[in-house]
Amino acid sequence: MNIMLFHSTYGLRPAVRAAADRLRAAGHQVWTPDLFEGSTFETVEEGMEFKDSLGKDELLKRAVLAAAPYSERGLVYAGFSFGASVAQTLALGDDKARGLLLLHGTSDIAANAAVDELPVQLHVAEPDQFETDDWLSSWYLQMGRAGADVEIYRYAGAGHLYTDPDLPDYDEEAAEATWRVALGFLDSL
Repeated sequence: MNIMLFHSTYGLRPAVRAAADRLRAAGHQVWTPDLFEGSTFETVEEGMEFKDSLGKDELLKRAVLAAAPYSERGLVYAGFSFGASVAQTLALGDDKARGLLLLHGTSDIAANAAVDELPVQLHVAEPDQFETDDWLSSWYLQMGRAGADVEIYRYAGAGHLYTDPDLPDYDEEAAEATWRVALGFLDSL
C-alpha cells in the first residue's frame, strides 16, 4: 500500500519517522511530508501557534503538493492529530484514495463531501479533550452520510497522542493495540 503519513502540530518528530518505519517493515511504501519545513515543537501550544501562523490554506497547499505526485497510485492517507485532519481533507477530495487511517484526530466534513465506501479507521483516546464524545458521534454520522465505511477504536485512559513515546501522553499498551489493528486494516485494503 502507498501511504501518505502526516505529522501532528509537534512537527515531523522521531515518532512519526518510527511509525513510517513500522509501516515500511510491514511492506508498505510511506511518505512523511514535513508541512512545517523543519520546525518541531516541545508543547502542543507552541505547535498550534506555529500552525495557526502558517494558516490553513498554506498548510493544505503544502499537503496537496506533497501528495500530488503519488495520488495516481491510489494513496492511503494517514495522520496524527492535526495530521489526521489534513489526511481526512485530502482523502475526501481524492477519488483515487484507497483508505484513511486517522490517529488521534478528525476534521470538519464539507456538506458536499462524497466518497464511494472509502474505508476509514479512527484510533482515539477516551476521553480526549480534542475529540469529545459529542463531536465523534456527529463526525461518525457525517462520514457515513458522505459514503465512508468507518470503524472507531477508543482507548480508555490513554492521553491524546498516546502513540508518541517521547510525549507524556504515551501509553505503550494502547499504542501497540493501535498498531496491531491499524496494520490489519491496511492489509485488508
